[in-house]
Amino acid sequence: MTRALFVVSEEGYWGEECIEPLATLDEAGLDITVATLTGEPPVVDERSVDPDTVGEEISEMVLEYDNNDDRLANPKPIATVDAADYDAVVFPGGHGTAWDINTDRHARQLLADAVAGDDGVGLVVCHAVGLLGFTHTESGEYLVDGREVTGFPNEWEADIIDDNDLMGDGRKLPYLTEDEVIKAGGQWDAELDSETSVTVDGDLITARGPESSAAAADTLLDALGIETPA
Repeated sequence: MTRALFVVSEEGYWGEECIEPLATLDEAGLDITVATLTGEPPVVDERSVDPDTVGEEISEMVLEYDNNDDRLANPKPIATVDAADYDAVVFPGGHGTAWDINTDRHARQLLADAVAGDDGVGLVVCHAVGLLGFTHTESGEYLVDGREVTGFPNEWEADIIDDNDLMGDGRKLPYLTEDEVIKAGGQWDAELDSETSVTVDGDLITARGPESSAAAADTLLDALGIETPA
């Protein structure tokens, strides 16, 4: 059975970016494991389950999983999992990833191992794409150097943070995803004129944001050679 590992933020994951791929891969019959940095359950960003923000359907879907899914309720500590045990490693986005997953050494190793060689695939979504600004290959080069990549753009961030990079909840965003990926050598194109943006470069798949979650899941299944559920 094809196996996938989801690495989800304890500081605030964006509901659709996690649950849309999770539900799609469930429907396709994959065996899915969830990991967080400490092994505590991931925390959903409340904005991503606000019906006025994301719509009733998405809100209900995310809350159903977040409240009832045993894998989300009982994740593995990230230090105890190995990319070699999975066919795909998925990093859902959300601003929370900027404070936990993206700079964690075990997360970086999982992504590097998933993309290395011919046996694994890495899917990184939205703010989790910032992980590429901190991930190196075994030889010490940035993993993203020279790769085509999409992710959450600075232009959209400007509508969320103030002039001091403070978010509405008072937290200071430590860096901008686009800036870090470009500085690491990524060939950035968030395709702002398109409704969705999913980029494939070898075994690395990146997705821009919530509206690209479904397309990202389908792209991952295609990379794994699995037919997309009807």
